[in-house]
Amino acid sequence: MNQFETFVELHKTGSPVLIGNIWDAGSARLLEENGFKAIATSSAAVAISMGYEDGENLPFDLLLKSAEQIKRNISLPFSVDMEKGYSSKIEGIIQNIERLHDIGVVGINIEDTSSTDDGQLQPMDVFEKTISAIANHLAQKNMQIFINARTDAFLLKLPDALTVTKQRINTYTTAGASGIFVPFIKAENDIQAVVNATNLPVNVLSMPGLPGFAQLSTLGVRRISLGSSLYRSINREIVNKVQAIQENQSVSSLF
Repeated sequence: MNQFETFVELHKTGSPVLIGNIWDAGSARLLEENGFKAIATSSAAVAISMGYEDGENLPFDLLLKSAEQIKRNISLPFSVDMEKGYSSKIEGIIQNIERLHDIGVVGINIEDTSSTDDGQLQPMDVFEKTISAIANHLAQKNMQIFINARTDAFLLKLPDALTVTKQRINTYTTAGASGIFVPFIKAENDIQAVVNATNLPVNVLSMPGLPGFAQLSTLGVRRISLGSSLYRSINREIVNKVQAIQENQSVSSLF
């Protein structure tokens, strides 16, 4: 199997695939050396580590350069968080996907939050057209990319988040998505309802209150992402160490 086929298979067999979300080649190698079977960028972690705010403020060329460096240093299937695609035009999004494909990326995340930063979702039919155009282009060009369609009703804390999510899941499934990513969902009843709403693998995000891996497997979840939580946890530990150095006037806390 090639890496794309391996990545797809990880969503089908055994326990949910745990995606190690990383921010550079060093963190990618570390996770590969410690048993992860697939990795992906965290858009927030990559942006912040390079001095940018999350939300497509990092220029796509820098994201591509970072992804290329990561890919050269690992042998695992590798996916990239594209946020909203780094373009306001479908043609531009597809061009960006092609550039990622050319360096060996086998999956993408693309989200349906509005690009106007107004805390709203894109109109469902607009994002449906985006997914459909991507899927059709990949099929025509015989390009193998796993399209993880992210829908953000729970992230945005919409009052009818479950209803909206189920509607969008059905639409994105029909449009040609490979998987469904629902960040910030954590209640078991909601997770079960989402899993029951699609035959695509469902992806959940690391967050406080998320059920354990065994329970998520029982609920039918096929993918668990660390998101930016690993990066933020490490940064908190760095702050603790730095403060200890300053307070103790000693480097002993490092050893």
